[in-house]
Formats: sequence, C-alpha cells, structure tokens
Amino acid sequence: MQHVKMYTTAVCPYCVRAKQILKAKGVEQIEEIRIDTNPAQREHMMAITSRRTVPQIFIGETHVGGCDELMALDAKGGLVTLLQSA
Repeated sequence: MQHVKMYTTAVCPYCVRAKQILKAKGVEQIEEIRIDTNPAQREHMMAITSRRTVPQIFIGETHVGGCDELMALDAKGGLVTLLQSA
C-alpha cells in the first residue's frame, strides 16, 4: 500500500473525515503533519500545493488535494487503485 501523508490541524472536521475514509479503505498508518503547531510546515505545504486549506493529502507522490477531492476520487473508484499502485 502506498504511503499516505496528510497536512492537518487539530480542529478540522474535513481532516477527520478524510482519515475515516482512508482507514475504511485499509490505510493503517497516515503520516500526519500538523500545520497549526508548525508554521514552517504550513509554508512548505503552501509551497508544494499552492493551497492554504487542510487537509492536503498525498498518496505516494500524488497530491490528491483535500477531502472533497478524496471523496470524488473514491466515488469514481480511483482511490483503492491509487492506494494499491506500486
């Protein structure tokens, strides 16, 4: 299974929902980077995604986007394929 990295904050309902979706698809470990406690990580997230909102989700090297994009990818049947690609 691909490595999953997610930029989050402590009180983000979209982050919680994204983690629930990923865990339901069999993801056992998510590298969570809290940007609310680490301003340098917020700057890094914005530099690599051109976005300010959380969550920002990476599966392997692919930037999925936020929770809405994750749900759309899942609805199209692409989430499991992306998670399982090598």
